[in-house]
Amino acid sequence: MAVEKGEEVMDVDKKEPKADGKAKAKPDAPQEEELSEEDRQLKENLELMVERAKDAEPSVQKAAIESISTEIRTATSSMTSVPKPLKFLRPHYEGLKAQYEAMDAASENKVALADVVSVLAMTSAAEGSRETLKYRLQGSQQDVGLWGHEYIRHLAGEIGEEFEERRSKEEAVDDLQALVAQIVPFDMTHNAEPEAIDLLLEVDNIPLIEQYVDEKNAARTSLYLLSCSTYLPEPDDATVLRTAYNAYIKVRKYSDALRMALRMDDRELAEQTLAQCDDIGEKKQLAYILGRHGLILDLAEGPAAVEDEELREQLQQIISNTRLSEQYLSLARDLDVMEAKTPEDVYKMHLVDGRAPAGPAVDSARQNLASTYVNAFVNAGFGQDKLMTATSEDDKEHPPYSHEWQWRPQKQEQQQGQLVHWIYKNKDHGKLAAAASLGSILLWDVEGGLPQIDKYLYATDNYVVAGALLAVGVVNSGVADEVEPAFAILSEYVSRDNADIRIGAILGLGIAYAGRGKADVAELLLPLVMDTDVAMEVSAMAAVSLGLMYVGTGNGEVIEAVLQAMMLRGESDLAQPVVKLMCLALGLLFLGRQDAVEPTVEVAKTLHEKISQFLQVTLDICAYAGKGDVLKIQQLLALCGEHIEAEEGGAWKAVHQSAAVIGLGLIAQSEELGAQMAHRALEHLLQYGEPPVRRAVPLSLALLNVSNPDINVMDTLSRLSHDTDTEVAMSAVVALGFIGAGTNNARLAGILRNLSAYYYKEPTLLFLVRIAQGLVHMGKGLLTLSPYHSDHVLLSGSALAGILLVLFACLDAKSTLGGKQHYLLYALTPAMRPRMLMTVDESGKLLPVPVRVGQAVDVVAQAGRPKTITGFQTHTTPVLLAVGERAELGTEKYLPVSSTLEGVVILKENPDYVEMHE
Repeated sequence: MAVEKGEEVMDVDKKEPKADGKAKAKPDAPQEEELSEEDRQLKENLELMVERAKDAEPSVQKAAIESISTEIRTATSSMTSVPKPLKFLRPHYEGLKAQYEAMDAASENKVALADVVSVLAMTSAAEGSRETLKYRLQGSQQDVGLWGHEYIRHLAGEIGEEFEERRSKEEAVDDLQALVAQIVPFDMTHNAEPEAIDLLLEVDNIPLIEQYVDEKNAARTSLYLLSCSTYLPEPDDATVLRTAYNAYIKVRKYSDALRMALRMDDRELAEQTLAQCDDIGEKKQLAYILGRHGLILDLAEGPAAVEDEELREQLQQIISNTRLSEQYLSLARDLDVMEAKTPEDVYKMHLVDGRAPAGPAVDSARQNLASTYVNAFVNAGFGQDKLMTATSEDDKEHPPYSHEWQWRPQKQEQQQGQLVHWIYKNKDHGKLAAAASLGSILLWDVEGGLPQIDKYLYATDNYVVAGALLAVGVVNSGVADEVEPAFAILSEYVSRDNADIRIGAILGLGIAYAGRGKADVAELLLPLVMDTDVAMEVSAMAAVSLGLMYVGTGNGEVIEAVLQAMMLRGESDLAQPVVKLMCLALGLLFLGRQDAVEPTVEVAKTLHEKISQFLQVTLDICAYAGKGDVLKIQQLLALCGEHIEAEEGGAWKAVHQSAAVIGLGLIAQSEELGAQMAHRALEHLLQYGEPPVRRAVPLSLALLNVSNPDINVMDTLSRLSHDTDTEVAMSAVVALGFIGAGTNNARLAGILRNLSAYYYKEPTLLFLVRIAQGLVHMGKGLLTLSPYHSDHVLLSGSALAGILLVLFACLDAKSTLGGKQHYLLYALTPAMRPRMLMTVDESGKLLPVPVRVGQAVDVVAQAGRPKTITGFQTHTTPVLLAVGERAELGTEKYLPVSSTLEGVVILKENPDYVEMHE
């Protein structure tokens, strides 16, 4: 009889004390163990059976062998010690083996004895002899489950070793697979899913598990499969995820299945999942997940087509995020943070001791530029602020906003006198940033925002026009409007003569269509990438926009165009900082595509020596982004450890090391263990690394902890922000902004305030401190930049692309963010998302319910039903979720349609719920 773990413990409680009671050892007892009456009887009985098993008479043999089998199977002992029969039979193991060899091959008893010897081999055989398996294969083919858990566990271990050995010798493994097919169903029905999966992974047969998945074990099985996938090489990781997907589909958990499809980056599977799901509420939930991930599916035709027109329109609206602005504002109202904040509210200069920046050290244009960005970040998505959208008394008499698309020219002068005052407090590129900040303030509100931006498109100042074009792109970020207003407005400006206007339009298109490549836009931008007559900056921005749009798709045309551009450009062009962004643009096309990048890396080796090495490393780190590939990390560490002698003007020789350091964070960010090891490696690099390596360490730390203000990381960065190497300090300041993005973290805000006093005489550093302050208070604490969502399972390519763009720009912070390319900060827009949990009913109306929010606990492969969160507080939705937090429903009145409570979750009434009256 199979002994279940639970029963075994129960029996111990009944029997063990009895045995113990009789066997009280005397202090001076001899070494020979004194047995109780019961044990002595058992021992003598077993010895007699062993003698009988050697009898010449088959019937006597048979009875003896059966009796030994029964004793072994029914033996119960404590979980920690060997069962008594196995202990007493240990001296007879060799004898029974010899008896087995001597028996006639045709004898039935030989098979039965093989089973017994196989079980005894667990405790008696020599280490590594694999005799449990050897005799099992020669024994009867009856159910292995009869011998209990421990035997099965032992057998599974030996099967794995044997399989490995046979495969290396290319021998047949059919008998092992037959045994595996017996063990897996036993494990699956006895709550040992992880053991079944481990065994199947060792024998390369993971799809076998699908047939044993049912309602009870599907969640545990798939969770374990998902966790394994991060540690497996390709293509095994995809096989495991596909198995998890099939398991979820089998038990009709479509929202989880869709997450697996998105994790594999498989558009077709995502379409199939949507098509298979027939429940309207669940279909809408799938649409919310797709919208959050940024995958736009065609619902009119193709595999995911929806017949019902009304439903199709509702789903389309959800997927394209058209109601995101409305939901975000309702969250803000609920949390009572609607009032616009000014940059001064963020700086809190009155709290800074002594050295307040004053006098000639302050560059007022630079200060206003900083305030523009802080204002854009803090009021992101709120639709109102006190610098750009504020209306004066005079404007109420002459309403400045024209809701007609054509602006009336005679009113233009009047507008520029009053309304655009903040723009004209900035110089040149500052005006561009100020006009573009309007896009950030009106984020996601396409209908209400475009008319407010439109008037600036007719300004006489080219910088203002360029900023307005960028604003149009920013407003449309993450929202797929049917009429494509971004393309309609921006396309005609791409071919203008003025470089700033072109850049505004190009980057605007990249941000608006990030993650959803549009062929019409590519047609416009591809010629600009290859044209050697246009300024390098324009060409690089066109490449960056295409990289944002086609992130992770490996689009052949774009790859060809960018490579060609790099081949055709001269040495002076290739020495510009924007070339690094062009290299990144190429890397973004391969984001997460692993091996597919290799042919392009080969081409990169043939390019000009100034960029060749940097491009190779960038391509490599992007291709393995978030994959946790240990071999790649070892290669990168080897690169970082090199000592490169760079003479005057030879700084480019070591620049690839900076990319390698960023790569450590990029590859290791997917799972906790890898991230911890990467933190340790970065500590070493700080101590022993060359200057180019040290400069990138803060950026790598930022990638590992986006919107996650970990205290140790915060202390490290705070230390580095006072570093003697200015470039290290600049990177550290920006990194402080990234780790606290959208968290309102008070400790971090204090560190940045002190830094603003410390660097009051250094305009560039002070500017970056302000930017970091703006990031920390982003969206008044309602937004996050983290590219991961759905409980850290899914990585949003366009979000990561935007973050990487800013981090790569920080490799030359002085000339990019601190120079004229500060507008690259708007590339963070695709990564900005509300960090909310909002519960709604099927029609999309808010449904406030109590939820418990706490630190997420890793419950993979844990026994029973462990708690998934710890240290929780109960709130009523909508609530905010920080990185590393998880929510669960605090009421049984409703059932969530999605197992992961994040973003917008649809609730259904629980049919079994009974109202309890006090």
